[in-house]
Amino acid sequence: MGRLYILYELASGYSLFYVTEAEEAGMLLPQVEQAISNHAKFCTIVKFVAFSAYKNALNALENVNAISEGILHNDLELFLKTYLAFTEEGLLLGVAENKLAGVISETLGVSCLTTGAVPEIFRGLRYHGHTYIKGLTPQSSDTARLSLGHSYSRNKIKFNVHKVDNMIIQSISLIDQLDKDINTFTMRLREWYSYHFPELVKIVKDNYLFVKLIQVIGDRKSLNDDSLAPLTDVLDTGDISVDSGKAEEILLAAKSSMGMDISDLDLMNIRLFADRVLSLTQYRRELHDYLSSKMTSIAPNLTSLIGEQVGARLISHAGSLTNLAKYPASTVQILGAEKALFRALKTRGNTPKYGLIFHSSFIGRASAKNKGRISRYLSNKCSIASRVDCFSEIGSDVFGVRMKQQVEDRLKFYEVGDAHPTNAEAMKEAVEEFEAVLAEKRKQEQREREVDSGGTEKKKKKKKKRKLEEDGEETHETFDNTVGSVEESMETSQVESVGDSLETDGQVKKKKKKKKVKEELAEEMDVEEIAERFKPKKKKKHRLDDN
Repeated sequence: MGRLYILYELASGYSLFYVTEAEEAGMLLPQVEQAISNHAKFCTIVKFVAFSAYKNALNALENVNAISEGILHNDLELFLKTYLAFTEEGLLLGVAENKLAGVISETLGVSCLTTGAVPEIFRGLRYHGHTYIKGLTPQSSDTARLSLGHSYSRNKIKFNVHKVDNMIIQSISLIDQLDKDINTFTMRLREWYSYHFPELVKIVKDNYLFVKLIQVIGDRKSLNDDSLAPLTDVLDTGDISVDSGKAEEILLAAKSSMGMDISDLDLMNIRLFADRVLSLTQYRRELHDYLSSKMTSIAPNLTSLIGEQVGARLISHAGSLTNLAKYPASTVQILGAEKALFRALKTRGNTPKYGLIFHSSFIGRASAKNKGRISRYLSNKCSIASRVDCFSEIGSDVFGVRMKQQVEDRLKFYEVGDAHPTNAEAMKEAVEEFEAVLAEKRKQEQREREVDSGGTEKKKKKKKKRKLEEDGEETHETFDNTVGSVEESMETSQVESVGDSLETDGQVKKKKKKKKVKEELAEEMDVEEIAERFKPKKKKKHRLDDN
């Protein structure tokens, strides 16, 4: 056995060690186990080689994500190429992660070891690893580990490659739990109310109607002919004759019932319990609508093909839509029947033909001899639909609708023998329809962009117009000021030339001259020239000499 190196990933960087006594892995294991609790002895077995710290917190998070996904990061590759002696004969590298060990072996050609004494050495390094690195204390090591753990957890929650299908998983699990609870509560309510009115259980089989009737009837002795209309309203099945017949049957049974009398307090508790059951039933319906909307937006093709509840159960059992898309059709076919499969393999019996897809209507409509064939065909289409939903950027149920029609045609072919289009023809039509939907969506996006750009251009034009108006007002003010200054100069010269004796004539002449100056300036100079002429000039900055 050659020299054994150990790659140990700290929260602050990569470190490399080598084992001094590594002649045989079996003989090394008891020595390492004994040295874990003894720092001095452990340091004689494991020697420090090199340490490379992460550049920053973001770089540390990138490296940890790469390790968890089994990817060889560039920093780790550079670290191993720098400090690992590849020319050494019989070189072994101890790695904690199996995936990372396989990638290092393929990329660098180094034999990696994950068993034997390697796990025990890692256990010892977790105790004494900080003592090998200068400046690293147990407190700083714990702080770095805690910070990196929080960053890694936040990143995993924020960056979810499984879209939002975790909401579907929680919803379908809650629906299944509510179904069990509502069924249990309704059976308890039937047994409780049967002490007072036992005949009602045989007349009304539906649990929801039974609970509503408890609210309407209450004490059976209070029923009379006037109660026929409320009972008929509760028993709303769409057929008036059936509803009225059942209501009359309830009235007759109440008159000759063998049940015991009930007190007001007992009846009040029964009604309160019935209210809770009704509220749970109503919430279950709302949750089903929420699940339908989620499945339509996240997995439209799978929903169109097999229904929202069966599709959601497949996603929940697989763990995510991505995992379901990675499964082959043979796995999707028996998904949910793992116990029966392993039992059949153990006893060498017949393997199951279907799992969760048994709840699909296609399996129920097929004959006994064709159930296995149609389940195999349906699982194939479910696998394709899940892949389209998972990896398609634009959600559309075009392929799901086409594949559902294919399953219908195949079912008719098994039962009657009718010919049906080939898979190539059906998929070609689906692709053409999908391209048409895609083109329409692009046109709509283009129209929205044009509307947005048009609104922006209008805003720019309004702003430009407002600016021009403000500039015009400033120009007119400049023009008026210019004319005023010219008038003042003319007025002064006129007053000096004439004398004090001709004040009245001077004022008249001044007004005429004023009007004349305005007209001449307006003819000779336009507004823009005047504004340009009287525009304030920038003052030049003069540098001051030191002297």
